[in-house]
Amino acid sequence: MQVKKTWKQVDGVLLLDKPIGLTSNDALQKVRRLFSAAKGGHTGTLDPLATGLLPLCFGEATKFSADLLDADKTYEAIVKLGVTTDSGDAEGVVIASAPVNVSENDISRVLPQFTGDIQQIPPMHSALKRNGRPLYELARQGIEVEREPRAVTIYAVDCLDFSGDSLTLRVACSKGTYIRVLAADIGQALGCGAHLTGLRRTMVGDLDLANAVTLAELEALDEAERAGRLQLVDALLLSLPVMTVEGEAAERFRHGNPVDLPDGLAGKIRVYADDRLIGVGEPGGDGRLWPKRLVQLAA
Repeated sequence: MQVKKTWKQVDGVLLLDKPIGLTSNDALQKVRRLFSAAKGGHTGTLDPLATGLLPLCFGEATKFSADLLDADKTYEAIVKLGVTTDSGDAEGVVIASAPVNVSENDISRVLPQFTGDIQQIPPMHSALKRNGRPLYELARQGIEVEREPRAVTIYAVDCLDFSGDSLTLRVACSKGTYIRVLAADIGQALGCGAHLTGLRRTMVGDLDLANAVTLAELEALDEAERAGRLQLVDALLLSLPVMTVEGEAAERFRHGNPVDLPDGLAGKIRVYADDRLIGVGEPGGDGRLWPKRLVQLAA
């Protein structure tokens, strides 16, 4: 007889090193079951062929997961020169091939063209929707529709390795950047075409892959050790200024009421009482701090 799974409140953030072959949701559900967490979410999709940093939020931390969707990202990308695919990555069909007559000087000349504010045309093989249907569904039917260019920011593109027809890049970029589009555009600028063959995300905002745990490592831990890998709910909020409230002010804020705002604080502010996060607030026009998201952490 199958034993019914018992779910419990788990609050915190896990930095997962997602393996290749899993969707972000598959990875989330596997980790959620390991923690028996009643509620969980991830902070931005990684394609199945991509690996690396996937921050997972549980319980009260899910209230702040949307903040990371807007965060800057850093990737390491492996680019195959001389071959162009219809999807821009290794899953696509080869549509062109060309000899690779590229030098390190050529790469040094081309890469700066792709830094700063640039325009990208989203690929057909993407989850963007047209009339409620993902573009990749249309692409599989051989249908191509016009896509509006999107403004993205590439802060830096560094060449980590170049060998023959293989190029390894480190890319620091804004949200919404398609690295396979960048790979294809770099290939076009080099005159030989290219596609993405490997992608690893190393940073999301201030969160670093160096602090992540693999799924296999997590599965090998006992329950107590596993819980020790969870970061606090405020791990997603470390870039925000801090405000501490006490007594009546703490109770007011916990119940959704504004509190006096000290001079010098602006924007979103994380609020603590008794050394515990109780929520995030934003200044109102009345000079007070208004609660925007409150947390109810288990004792």
